[in-house]
Amino acid sequence: MIRFLTAGESHGPELTVIVDGFPAGLALSADRLDAELRRRQGGYGRGARSTKIERDHGEITGGIEKGITTGAPISLRIVNRDFANQPEVRPPLTAPRPGHADLAGHAKFGNPDLRAVRERASARETAGRVAAGAIAKQLLEVLRIEVGSFVTAIGDVDASVPPLGDLGASELRALAVAAEANDVRTPDEASAPRMRIAIDRAKETLDTIGGVFVVFAVGLPAGLGSHVQWDRRLSGRLAQAIASIHAIKGVEMGDGFALARLPGSHAQDPIVRDGQALARTSNHAGGLEGGMTNGQPLIIRAAMKPLSSVRAPVATVDLATGAASDAPYVRSDVCAVPAAGVVGEAMVAWVLLEAVLERYGGDRVDAICAARERDHPAALP
Repeated sequence: MIRFLTAGESHGPELTVIVDGFPAGLALSADRLDAELRRRQGGYGRGARSTKIERDHGEITGGIEKGITTGAPISLRIVNRDFANQPEVRPPLTAPRPGHADLAGHAKFGNPDLRAVRERASARETAGRVAAGAIAKQLLEVLRIEVGSFVTAIGDVDASVPPLGDLGASELRALAVAAEANDVRTPDEASAPRMRIAIDRAKETLDTIGGVFVVFAVGLPAGLGSHVQWDRRLSGRLAQAIASIHAIKGVEMGDGFALARLPGSHAQDPIVRDGQALARTSNHAGGLEGGMTNGQPLIIRAAMKPLSSVRAPVATVDLATGAASDAPYVRSDVCAVPAAGVVGEAMVAWVLLEAVLERYGGDRVDAICAARERDHPAALP
């Protein structure tokens, strides 16, 4: 079993990540890990902390010998540079912010200072997830599995993107490459200026703005996951992983909600013979059928709500006095959709790696690769 845990607070000294059960024998690139952390910090609409204060670096402190994973837990730390800017004494935070974990976390743990909730619930925690996902992505790529993402909407500005169910692996890769060329991470360069204007408008009105991103994976063998128990269905595991990202309120596989409006005969992906192999004429299912991969590209969309830390007044109640109050503003991003796509990649990569190791074993990279090479479907008669 492979798993990862994160620890640390948003403005504490550091974030800590433990990756347990990772196979031995992977040449792990620390530079590529840091490159993923930098991608998470980028994007138009990010605040000063992400763009000016923090310089995220994953310092690997265990589980690596001469650059190679040993099978022992991999530990790493990400220093919070903003910790040095925090005052030693801060008045308690007693007014919960709507849309955040403040009130529910107070009900759960009872801490009188809501910072105890806020600091751990902060999206700063996703730096640890991206670090773990960066490690997972490097092993997946050895197995010729690639994960990418791009933004398809900011607010009411939609990118012009071909129907994803009609696209193959090379076309999805091309969209991801195009998205990396601009700061809103959209493959449609023509829509990028309008997305920036939408973000600027939200900032001018003391507000925030959400959007939609796509995460995809290509090179997946058919049969990852399982149909035999609810908690082994890969579709459910992927949905949980994406929905666990801060501010994500909607997840769909393939054409998702659009399929609900179609007759069943138009919502399937016909199976055809292609020489000695089987093929599909479309990918409405997004690469998942019966809780398993079907060999098609995996496609997941996620909807991110506008961030809840807004400068505009929002009503709340001060728990210390019982009086009506405005929610306290905490320095935040205006838009984090481009960064959320990077976090989505990390979470999808992690769940896919879990499924890969369940199928091919998990102790040594060479044995995993050998098992993957043996796993070829038989040709049709």
